Amino acid sequence: MGRRKILLVVAVVVAAMGAALVFVYARGAEDRAAEKFDTVDVLVAKTAIERGESVNAAYQSGKIDIQKVPQAQVLTGATADGAAITDQFALTAIYPGEQLIAEKFGGADEVEAETTLPIPEGLIAISVSLSDTARVGSFIRPGAKVGIFLTGTLPPENAPTTKLLMRDVLVLATGSTTAVEAPAEGEGDVAAPEELPNTLFTLALTQEQAEKILFAQGLGELAFALLNANSELKPGDGVRADDLFEE
Repeated sequence: MGRRKILLVVAVVVAAMGAALVFVYARGAEDRAAEKFDTVDVLVAKTAIERGESVNAAYQSGKIDIQKVPQAQVLTGATADGAAITDQFALTAIYPGEQLIAEKFGGADEVEAETTLPIPEGLIAISVSLSDTARVGSFIRPGAKVGIFLTGTLPPENAPTTKLLMRDVLVLATGSTTAVEAPAEGEGDVAAPEELPNTLFTLALTQEQAEKILFAQGLGELAFALLNANSELKPGDGVRADDLFEE
């Protein structure tokens, strides 16, 4: 009888342990399933956010969205509450689909520290704003070399002229594209509805070059020519109306 009781007790204990293991496994499977299929709302970049761009501007331009992300894929610090990054600026480029976390945003002073321009020794940096056609579309990138042309009514003849202003200028940075309203064609006309993209270009220049460009902006319109190793630009008298047509 004693042996039978012992075997019975052992059987009961083994059965209890088996039930416990099944329960633990089931709970683990449930948790794994929750991590895989349960989702959490988080802020995500809908389109790319540039380094230095403000969160407020990104919101207004539709670059930030709330998306559902599986629990297992939620990054530490990700949230659907944008209060933590309101009035902040991106410290690094943020790519489409990337979750927004507070560590990648900071104040304006932090952005300035992160985006210090690599100005060559002895030079200074100034920025000019160009239209889409005057900047060779979107092909000019930081590090490119450009020639700069000026079109305006230029002295001493005070005739409409297009002329090479400067050669071999280094582009340090390109800013965000902004939209400017197209001017009206005549007095009393309503401004045209289309918008023209303008972009800021930051250039590395000597003091004399900077003075020339700033002065030239008051005389007419600037346009860039993208250069490569084989490009040739030569100073000259420029082109006026009398030079346009062959004789």
